[in-house]
Amino acid sequence: MITINKVMLSFSGGKDSVLALHRLLENEDYDVSYLLITMSEDYERSSIHGVREEIVDAQAKAIGLPVKKVYLPNPCPNEKYEQIMSKVMEEAIQDGITHVAFGDIFLEDLKKYREQNLEGLSIQPIFPLWGCATPELMNEFIDLGYKMIITTIDPVKVPESNLGKIIDHKFLNELPNSIDPCGENGEFHTFVYDGPIFNHPVNIKVTDDVVKDQFYWYRDLVLKP
Repeated sequence: MITINKVMLSFSGGKDSVLALHRLLENEDYDVSYLLITMSEDYERSSIHGVREEIVDAQAKAIGLPVKKVYLPNPCPNEKYEQIMSKVMEEAIQDGITHVAFGDIFLEDLKKYREQNLEGLSIQPIFPLWGCATPELMNEFIDLGYKMIITTIDPVKVPESNLGKIIDHKFLNELPNSIDPCGENGEFHTFVYDGPIFNHPVNIKVTDDVVKDQFYWYRDLVLKP
């Protein structure tokens, strides 16, 4: 009897989660059931990346997978977050999900945190990108034909002029050594709008609007009519 490993992917819409999805879809051992994305309850945007909900929906439709949204209050203390996510995992188990995938690359404390939160549950964590060199990952991503744009920066680490930039080989070659090529230390976040797993591009437009909060600055994206 063949065991089907049903996976949900913790999804941000950015490069790491899209590349993790790409690898899962190429792996016959896994069947990706849906994408799991956290949203700001107050702003109706994706957490951290700040992408509008209608763009999140358009991206999932372009990829051709269902999306399950988890709405988080603002503020969301860690205890509250863990309560919400515990319920999400229980629902996933009821749906027959056996694994949850994450796009983490090298942050050990984050990986351990995710693993600890799943201890005692029948759902298992997997990390398709874990331990890979970030320069190689970014070059692979671009070479595969994915298109991505910087939506969010940590202004302490990355100049505002990078907001709204398309990441290509030229961008990577000009990136200072202090910035991880994948932004794995939180330097920047991205939105992927086209690539091999997309049935069609997500038709977006970068606006002039920049939203600045305490920790991150965001460049707003809208869907073209």
